[in-house]
Amino acid sequence: MTKVFDSATDCKLLFSGTTKNESALILLRSKLAAISHRLGIPELKRENMLLVASELVQNNIKHAGGSGMIQVWMQPGPTLDILALDYGPGIADLARAEEDGYSSLKTFGKGLGAIRRLSDESYIYTQPEHFGQVKKWNGTVFLARFILGSHKDFMPKKVGLFSRSLSDKRYNGDRIYWQKNGTSLRWLHLDGLGHGEEALNATANLAIHLAHNDKLETLLRNVDRQLIKTRGAVGIIGEINFVQREVQLLGVGDMHAHIYDHDQMQLIAFAPGILGKEHRSTSPHHSTLGKRAVVVTASDGIRRNWDTQNFTGLFSHHPQLIAYTLGNIMGRISDDQSIFVSLIA
Repeated sequence: MTKVFDSATDCKLLFSGTTKNESALILLRSKLAAISHRLGIPELKRENMLLVASELVQNNIKHAGGSGMIQVWMQPGPTLDILALDYGPGIADLARAEEDGYSSLKTFGKGLGAIRRLSDESYIYTQPEHFGQVKKWNGTVFLARFILGSHKDFMPKKVGLFSRSLSDKRYNGDRIYWQKNGTSLRWLHLDGLGHGEEALNATANLAIHLAHNDKLETLLRNVDRQLIKTRGAVGIIGEINFVQREVQLLGVGDMHAHIYDHDQMQLIAFAPGILGKEHRSTSPHHSTLGKRAVVVTASDGIRRNWDTQNFTGLFSHHPQLIAYTLGNIMGRISDDQSIFVSLIA
């Protein structure tokens, strides 16, 4: 049986801080050193991580006036991600900015090239400021990824995750289980009612259902039955067949899904109600997808009033970069937040 991944253990925000000035780098380096020691990261990789972190903080300070943040995430694999997001003017010519020796500030511009060389993987998304054009956000997102291990059941190029608890407290009622099975991917995305420990407990111990049910309707019925003795949850079940290029989505409650296909974004809502309590009957949404498509599911901790015009070009990027961008910009600070992104290409 292939591994079932669980966002409660496989997706963790280890550090988040603003980048207003140089003191941000001192704190970040201290946190990275502690994380590296705890995880047993080799010295060379640890030094590369510290150099990349320094470049990312300096970029935020110099090019965005410190109006940004930097985060460290643990993701499946295991993988360590260093993410920098700013609210600056964006990069007008990204290809030129990545050339060694170029800098819009007339300094020795080797930072972006160094980030690429020192990271195992790196991704950049930028949305330049356009006067007169209403956007949810403009700025730049840098993702530097360091691979710490390898798991044959994980699909790092196909999946992106964002799961963050209310005010970064201990308990997160949002939970995502997912499993790769041959040429298909199946996931269960849940939002426990309310917040805190009871919401977390409501969404626990549900991984077994992914592997033991053939139809999404059966899976949903069994999850519904298990949640009866809890405060309940809302949820989405998704399945993608990568060979047939098909996606099925089945859900109950105040969560939402988006399918980006043929340069168009489709918003999908689900039957009202609460799993484990009362809800209306529901049937799966089915789509056959084109050459390259992106499927997003999100809890109500992520605002749904965005489209491709708000994030021009974002959905052509790595699914993890998509998840981090939407999670940080469209997340509600008054709720747990979670996003699951899958790429079909």
